[in-house]
Amino acid sequence: MHAGFGLLDRLGGRRPLVVDSLLALGYVGAGLLLGQEQPPAGWRSMDMTGAVLTALVGLVLLARRIAPVEVFAASSTLWAVFIACGYWPVVNSMPPLLGLYTVAATRRRRTSFLCTGVVTGIWVYAGIGNIDNSSMPTVIAQAVLFPAVVLVVGRGSGALAERNRQFAELTLRLREQQEENALRALTEERVRIARELHDVVAHHMSVVALQAGMASYVFPTDPAASRRALDTIAETSREALEEMRRMLVLLRVGQEGQGDAPAAPDGGHDTGGGQDTGGAAYAPAPGVDLLDRLLERVRGAGVEVTMDVAGPPARLPQGMALCVYRVVQEALTNVLKHAGPTRASVAIHYAPHSLEVCVTNEQGAESAPDKGLSPGLGLIGMRERAKIYGGSVTAGPRALGGFEVRLTLPAPTTV
Repeated sequence: MHAGFGLLDRLGGRRPLVVDSLLALGYVGAGLLLGQEQPPAGWRSMDMTGAVLTALVGLVLLARRIAPVEVFAASSTLWAVFIACGYWPVVNSMPPLLGLYTVAATRRRRTSFLCTGVVTGIWVYAGIGNIDNSSMPTVIAQAVLFPAVVLVVGRGSGALAERNRQFAELTLRLREQQEENALRALTEERVRIARELHDVVAHHMSVVALQAGMASYVFPTDPAASRRALDTIAETSREALEEMRRMLVLLRVGQEGQGDAPAAPDGGHDTGGGQDTGGAAYAPAPGVDLLDRLLERVRGAGVEVTMDVAGPPARLPQGMALCVYRVVQEALTNVLKHAGPTRASVAIHYAPHSLEVCVTNEQGAESAPDKGLSPGLGLIGMRERAKIYGGSVTAGPRALGGFEVRLTLPAPTTV
């Protein structure tokens, strides 16, 4: 059995020495008071020698947590000397029993049984020392029963302490594993987002290359068209640089060598990006303009969803538009998963200094009152996407039932 403390040790909490000191002083005081009474026939009254022995038997308990076996041996030896001097054994019987309890709770079974035999032997020795005034059947019964009860209680307390220790270690390992899984999910999601931003930048670069070629081609014949192409190149390059900066920030904290995830650029449950194949590698990522198609798919799955737009729509950088799309997509996906057939709404509010997107749903017939978005990859992805653009995401149950996801982004600015 792992070395530990028993039930009485746990009562000590953070101050075991204080508890053991109180126990020792309590046993000494109780022994001295009991020794002042008239002892049964055959035993001598307490004197100075008996008082000193009583004090020593109790005070050795101060070290019971440090050296349980040694403390038990010392208290039992002093108790036997106390009996050999002719004093009443009951006066100092409790400290050796407490020592036996500590040994049973913290040491192996063999040691515990050996100490139990020692207490039984001393108890029988006390009966034999006053055999003329003792009933040996009673003495033997007490010598066997009392130490056995202490042994059983001590062993049970030790087993309970060991199980609690194992549970505490298991809880700690589970907490560490959860933190590790959350960190891994966060890193993987950042890498997925970086891949999507890579697609955005690749699309911008393809536009730049196309416009540059056209400007060079029409420059001799149509300078106005060439200038428009150059303006487009300048604007697109600024957006590409901003998205590249955000992508590099993500990659600095991400892990290298992550496996590619399947791409879902225009729907489905996946909130990540991944790499497309073929000609789709440079296709523009989904944005606010594709929300209508997303809502149609959600309606087809059994959720009545509406969308309201307030304020004059602002032109969003492609990465920010992708952030809005993915947050709405993930929120509606969780409505399908957790709420079942119900009603949902998407509200987009364009303000002078911010953009706010709110996705709410009523409580479905299949959902529990407190069931909502779990703090897993979906919510991690939402918050990471919002954080890239200096925004935030809040998610939680509504007071009237259902769930709400709210995305807040600052107004887009140019570099």
